[in-house]
Amino acid sequence: SRRSLLFAGAAFAAVAPLAQAQAAQAQDPDLQRLQRSRRILLKGGVVLSLDRPVGDFASADVLIEDGKIREIRPNIASDNTVAVVDAKNRILIPGFIDTHCHSYQGLLRTSLPSGIVDPDYNRDIQNSLTPAYAPEDVHAGELITALGMIDMGTTTIVDISQIAHTPEHSDACIAALKESGIRAVHAYSRGSGPGTRYPDDIERLKRSYFSSSDQLLTLAMATSLDPMTFRAARAAGVRAVLHIRLTPEPLLALGRQGLLRPGDEFIHCTHLNDDAWRLIKDSGGRTSHSPPLEMAMGHGDPAIQDALDHGLRPSLSSDHSATVSQDMFGGMRAAFNLQRLAVLQRARVGEKNLPPLLTPREVLEFATIEGARCAALDQKVGSLTPGKDADIVMLRYDRLDLWPLNNAHSAVVNLMNPGHIDAVFIAGKVKKWRGSLVGFDLDRVMREAAAARDRVMRRAGFKIELVG
Repeated sequence: SRRSLLFAGAAFAAVAPLAQAQAAQAQDPDLQRLQRSRRILLKGGVVLSLDRPVGDFASADVLIEDGKIREIRPNIASDNTVAVVDAKNRILIPGFIDTHCHSYQGLLRTSLPSGIVDPDYNRDIQNSLTPAYAPEDVHAGELITALGMIDMGTTTIVDISQIAHTPEHSDACIAALKESGIRAVHAYSRGSGPGTRYPDDIERLKRSYFSSSDQLLTLAMATSLDPMTFRAARAAGVRAVLHIRLTPEPLLALGRQGLLRPGDEFIHCTHLNDDAWRLIKDSGGRTSHSPPLEMAMGHGDPAIQDALDHGLRPSLSSDHSATVSQDMFGGMRAAFNLQRLAVLQRARVGEKNLPPLLTPREVLEFATIEGARCAALDQKVGSLTPGKDADIVMLRYDRLDLWPLNNAHSAVVNLMNPGHIDAVFIAGKVKKWRGSLVGFDLDRVMREAAAARDRVMRRAGFKIELVG
């Protein structure tokens, strides 16, 4: 059919440039040396450490050794044991940290272009398409999302599965995250159907996959408002990750039962009252906000200012790509613009004692170090700090849309997009180089994702319109 031909043509057009980039990588001696070396020196870049004691540098070097940041300063000496990367005209930042996404839904990108959360998302995505996933579909969706995140500079995600229909579905989530090489918190979540073992299967997952803390994957539990799920998280010794958006009372009830713990994560947080905000703060909780998604799908006013007003530093997240992009640049811009609009409008009508306007640096903190704190990974990542893992993004600013560079924080937050990403490192391993992902047969990944999309859509009886 013409529709099938359109899909086939789109797949071929997407894959051909990727194959060309991979062929070029195979002949790139600089990349080959990087992949072999235990010591890498990123030399002469603008360094935004997001660690105030370390500071920021108009020009400095970052030495990576055995996957960790060893030193940051100008003019680090090198020898023939070091793979040197010329970072001139590059801005070096910590990798972005997305504190709330549903990666299995990568197969469903743009499938709900104008939908809102109630009823469209809950009806179509949660109650129709999600139950139609087999484990191999979960793997394909997770993998293409994780690789897409790395491609966009996101090196860490809190992945809320919501697909634990069987233990095999959970295994497929974890296998795909591990295969991708992304750093991730697997927030074990509910499933549907007779095969689900939620929440009890968390003990098997913990024993099978998370017995070591020295790995890229860590474990949490995506809880519901049912106190039983919080008790299961507490029994397993893991953090709870909770969506809360419609009313504060269930959260307050959980607090009255003494079920909240430091490090628990609360997502969206729209429509909360002062008591609920105080509970989150006093219990040691962290918050995750998705401004583009929350505005587009009707969750309510993004609660960035509410968090700040109650002494909390928010983190940023993308949620899902059925409707909006999972690009952290867009998320930062939305947070920056929305907060400033609200404050400036309050000033226009004469309100006094207003909160300060957010700065680009603060918003970049939300996307990096505050994300690490929300994910309970700030001892490992979130800033360019000697001793931390080398999760680093190199951004090009020698482009017509950025040149000449006058302020690096503003360039990253207000002007850049994923097209400016030159290289990505996770735990010192190069994952993206000279604008292309490294180490994957992307042709295979994309074809498997398209085939899985077709299977899920067919089982669910869901119709898509490519140009509708």
